[in-house]
Amino acid sequence: MSQTSRRPLKRLAITTGGGDAPGLNAVIRAATQSALNRGWEVFGIRDGYCGIIAGEPCIPLRRENVRNIAGLGGTILGTTNCANPFEFHTRYPRSSRRGLAAEIVASELKRQKIDGLIAIGGDGSMSIAYRLYRMGVQVIGVPETIDNDLPGTERTFGFDTAVATATECVDKLQTTAQAHGRIMVVEVMGRHAGWIALHAGISASADAILIPEIPYTMKNVATFLNARRKTGRASAIVVVAEGAREREGAEILQKKIVKGHEPLLGGAGQHVAVQIEQRTGADTRALVLGHIQRGGAPTTFDRLLGLRYGSAAVRLAEAGQWGRMVSFQPPGMTSVSLESTLGRRKCVDVDSDTVLTARELGICLGD
Repeated sequence: MSQTSRRPLKRLAITTGGGDAPGLNAVIRAATQSALNRGWEVFGIRDGYCGIIAGEPCIPLRRENVRNIAGLGGTILGTTNCANPFEFHTRYPRSSRRGLAAEIVASELKRQKIDGLIAIGGDGSMSIAYRLYRMGVQVIGVPETIDNDLPGTERTFGFDTAVATATECVDKLQTTAQAHGRIMVVEVMGRHAGWIALHAGISASADAILIPEIPYTMKNVATFLNARRKTGRASAIVVVAEGAREREGAEILQKKIVKGHEPLLGGAGQHVAVQIEQRTGADTRALVLGHIQRGGAPTTFDRLLGLRYGSAAVRLAEAGQWGRMVSFQPPGMTSVSLESTLGRRKCVDVDSDTVLTARELGICLGD
């Protein structure tokens, strides 16, 4: 299928998949408004692709449906991260025949006369979008993850809000840690990349930051904290990305819990806290911020970024640039092929200015 297919556009659908992120509704609003302004009809698919797989009619999106939603967290369409249509078979709607769920998605989009699809989501969603494109679906991807680890774009919406939330939480922990002379270990999201931990940790004046890109040793962390205590600074804040691991160590998993065929991370913060207490003798507590980082209203930056992503996606659709993902390359918006994003991840550059800043501030990175 040509990347610049020009099949006439009259009906556009939007889907949100994977984990939610603040700013999703801003993308939906901008894409809807931009498409309506071009005289197109706009529809939403419920819960990723689940709604259309079940044969539900796509939801008409009108101006009144998206008015004042840019500042809302979550997604008005719903989402899921455990229903990859290329990984299961099910019954076709209105039939006893069974088939691959992705084939049902393509069939239902055609039956409902959807001319183009905007797929908003993370790496899994971009992979699904690319495979649907290979099947003949006219699709454009919009990158979304609070982890900021998608390749091909400088910044994903939702990241700024997640960092602001984590920073506020660490700020609050500073005072209680100081009051009790405790070491507080804060676990934040970041399975493969430590963007949230690094940015929030530096911004909130954490004493140590542990990220997946820089394997740590507990000996180094404990030595650093013991040296602090000898100078009279008993309290400390340690920010740990959920995917941080010890040198020569493995990821710490929530055992026997599997979601989407990938083991669920959990426990890195508690592991570090136990090790710190054993090695320093300090009263140490662990806190997992978890899904609070996904919730709440998006920051102004994420609202505007989401709106820009949505508008840019419609411009690509109008130009017939299917099979591509919107890319934020400051100061403007551009695009990259969906294929170019597959099997890659944008991790923290350990030689970057941000990491250098952390080291210059005397923050322990565990190495």
